[in-house]
Amino acid sequence: MTLLPHIIPLFVVIPLGAAFLLSLLGKKVRALPDIFGFMTTFSLFVLSLFAVCFVNLSGTYVYSVGSWKPPVGISMVLDGLSAFMLVTVNIVAFLIAVYSTSYMNQYTSKWKFYTLFFLMLAGMNGVIITGDLFNLFVFLEIASVASYALVAFGTEKHELEAAFKYAVMSTVGSLFILFGIVLLYSCTSTLNMADMSRCLEGTCNSNITLMVSVLFIMGFGLKAALVPFHAWLPDAHPSAPAPISAMLSGVLIKSLGVYALCRIFFNVIGLTSMISEIFLFIGVLSMVIGVFLAIGQWDLKRLLAYHSISQIGYVILGIGLGTPLGIFGGLFHLFNHSIFKSLLFLNSGAVEYAAGTRNLQQMGGLGKRMPVTGGTSLVASMSIAGIPPFNGFWSKLVIIMAAVEAGRYGYAFWAVLASLLTLASFMKVMKYAFMGSLHERWKEIKEVPFFMKVSMITLAFICIVGGILCFSAYKDMFLQQATNILLAGKKYAIIAFQEMK
Repeated sequence: MTLLPHIIPLFVVIPLGAAFLLSLLGKKVRALPDIFGFMTTFSLFVLSLFAVCFVNLSGTYVYSVGSWKPPVGISMVLDGLSAFMLVTVNIVAFLIAVYSTSYMNQYTSKWKFYTLFFLMLAGMNGVIITGDLFNLFVFLEIASVASYALVAFGTEKHELEAAFKYAVMSTVGSLFILFGIVLLYSCTSTLNMADMSRCLEGTCNSNITLMVSVLFIMGFGLKAALVPFHAWLPDAHPSAPAPISAMLSGVLIKSLGVYALCRIFFNVIGLTSMISEIFLFIGVLSMVIGVFLAIGQWDLKRLLAYHSISQIGYVILGIGLGTPLGIFGGLFHLFNHSIFKSLLFLNSGAVEYAAGTRNLQQMGGLGKRMPVTGGTSLVASMSIAGIPPFNGFWSKLVIIMAAVEAGRYGYAFWAVLASLLTLASFMKVMKYAFMGSLHERWKEIKEVPFFMKVSMITLAFICIVGGILCFSAYKDMFLQQATNILLAGKKYAIIAFQEMK
């Protein structure tokens, strides 16, 4: 068992090493980017499953980087929450890498795409496993900078404009986060999150804690694309290649935004009633405004981007309730959203790959010529709309039940309304894109290549199985462990320090 903590740094070392080797050799060996893409992401996915097993068996693990022991040295922590997030990130990354094998052939320099993709993946994994607040910021910036380049990967005018807007706004968010870290460090004289939590018990002025909380909500709220910090997302998602749109919406905004908010406000600062109310308000605001903005869109990827804002609102609403059922529902929806929203963006990429358009008004009847894309789109649409028995229904139901249980009937009402509007929005998508009579111009259109279909079918399968087995499988596998870490609150410090010894 003593060797088990040594797998923790592999979540960063493997993608960083793959990025380095691919930058040297990728241009010389044509097949190498696809081989690296598959092997790297598959190995990380398998490791994340092992991480879940280890946490379920033995609890929290702490890895000390170098010879300096925490809290002086840098630590990496594997607990129920980080294991849950690692599975979420790496299963999506693996299926997107499989999809990209065929999809990215339409772009030049595939090795550059995978190099940036691995850097972004290393940054996300690093944010999840780090036990040090400054290193969380460093990994966050690695993932962010790689994502800026990937949004602009096609180098068209609108892609460069979207990437620039994303970079500027994300940098502002990073500055807020950095200022918050500086204030916490000036108050606690430590950067280790467990040690910082312990020091905040009585040494820090309440006004400083309040200021830090505001800075973190603005900074990480921008990374998570929560209203009113969402303006970058509707431009960035449509401009990026479909696999990157799926990564941005599926896992990036969750690992850099939602996860960081949860870890800091539950396990470091502590969730106060005021912060809980702010989370609830921002969650409902994002949920409702996002879906209203999505309904009027005719660009398929832009429509999906606004729905990302709306669905993240559900996650924040559940977590903001602060109850065991609410946190469970929020984390459950985080995982489900990663699956069905990644699938929807891959579906949109398949349509654009085959038809060359994202405009719903120019489509029609594509399901006749693209049955796999149409069928998996239907599964994903029903999942995001919360139709039983698909996975999105169960997580939304848990969040609504948690709001009712907590006496927050107004929030439950808005959650139901947003779900109905989501259903209306995706009925429009299915009607205009895949149903109806086949347009004359699409008579010769063909289904997408094999590897793209494999990824879409696998994600659709998870949407179906995730709905049927939601409580019996997911809860026991990793959801309950992740929920317990957040419910432990600042006791996280005690758990982490016990493992450091």
